[in-house]
Amino acid sequence: MTHRALTLTLLACSVLTGCASHAPIAEPPPKVDLPAGWTVPGPPNHPEWPDKNWWQRFGSAELTHLVDEGQSSNLELAGALARVKQAEAEARIAGVSLLPTANFYSDASRAVPIRSGSASTSAGGSLQVSYEVDFWGKNKASVASAEASLEANRFDRQTVALTVTSGIVSTYLQVLSLHDRLVVAREHVANAEHVLKLVEVQQSAGAASTLDLARQRSVVAQQKSDIPDLMQQEREAQSALAILLGKTPQTFSVGQVGLDTITLPEVSPGLPSELLSRRPDIRRAEANLAAADANVAVARANLFPSINLTGAMGAQSSALLSLLNAPNLLANVSASLMAPIFDGGRLKRERDLAIARKQELVQVYRATVIAALSEVDTALGQIRSLDEQRRLKSAELEQARQAYDLAEIRYKSGAEDLMTVLDTQRALSDVQNDMGKLKLKRLQATVSLYKALGGGWKDDQRLGNQPAAKT
Repeated sequence: MTHRALTLTLLACSVLTGCASHAPIAEPPPKVDLPAGWTVPGPPNHPEWPDKNWWQRFGSAELTHLVDEGQSSNLELAGALARVKQAEAEARIAGVSLLPTANFYSDASRAVPIRSGSASTSAGGSLQVSYEVDFWGKNKASVASAEASLEANRFDRQTVALTVTSGIVSTYLQVLSLHDRLVVAREHVANAEHVLKLVEVQQSAGAASTLDLARQRSVVAQQKSDIPDLMQQEREAQSALAILLGKTPQTFSVGQVGLDTITLPEVSPGLPSELLSRRPDIRRAEANLAAADANVAVARANLFPSINLTGAMGAQSSALLSLLNAPNLLANVSASLMAPIFDGGRLKRERDLAIARKQELVQVYRATVIAALSEVDTALGQIRSLDEQRRLKSAELEQARQAYDLAEIRYKSGAEDLMTVLDTQRALSDVQNDMGKLKLKRLQATVSLYKALGGGWKDDQRLGNQPAAKT
């Protein structure tokens, strides 16, 4: 009879586990009015979205190696992975509440009389199984919240990975640009020294004044003074790149190449609505909203009574060796109900807090979507604007170079004064620097567009496909 009672108890726990209330149904994310297209359309001949290895389209083997190294060694990314593991553990812990718990208790004692009589030994043992009936869905809601938080942490890791990757690419391009600017600066010094020699020849022949000589020496000194600052900027950029790779700056350097080794890729922005499945930060905001939905369900369920079932089977005997004999076996079944009566309004306030938190996350989701749309539009606008600036600046550079060459020739023949040469030299230097800066801005605008489009990542589960590897 005792075996049967315990069996019925365990069976009741199992049945109630399956027939308790349904898991909370998360509400769909709020609707956001999405535009039909972008303010600045992308290239018509490249309809595809960025692929997951988008950085390879810049055509640099060194850059590809650095990105691969950063994805495995970046410290922020390692921290994000640790947060995912924490969330996985929390989800597993939350799932335990849906299962019965079993505990074994045992005790033994020996009584020895002081004066007369024989010693006696008694022992007892019991196995206790308990289960909280999830009648209101509180435990399932807790599990749903933990699972949604896990998803949010996974999406957060993808966001960190995208930020780290785009940071590596952008900083690498900056290092190459500074290398180019150093090359141009040294060319300017060489040009200024060449003009200085012409002035010295003219001054020795009486065709140039001492003032002209002093002016050109000042130009040479000024051109040389730009080089140490550019070298320091290059060191700082390399240090920033080393940090992104999880390395110490003292042990890291980049090959001495320039932006002429970089290919300028074309990027198509696709449709605005597709951002919802291609931006991990948007998916993270959705997951946080789903966790908030589940937390509201938990807070509401806490207002209702909780039901606990317990079943136990054990044995007690004064003779240790006869502990497991049938006459010594005991069993009991019990049920308890606990309902909140007075808590000063704490449970209701917790419910109100959960609802307010959900309302906040609704606005966070909307703001995230709007910010994503704005980032893509801004990047497209920058690309178009920079392309136009570079076209016009290229024409200006060609004219500035011709003006400088002609001024130098005319100065040699005595048809122009030194001030004209200095003016054309300064103009050429300024335009060359501007061109280098525009080239870097154009490449970094492409990186910004890749990042704004989610970097080639997409949520395949949301699209109804099998999960793909996400980098």
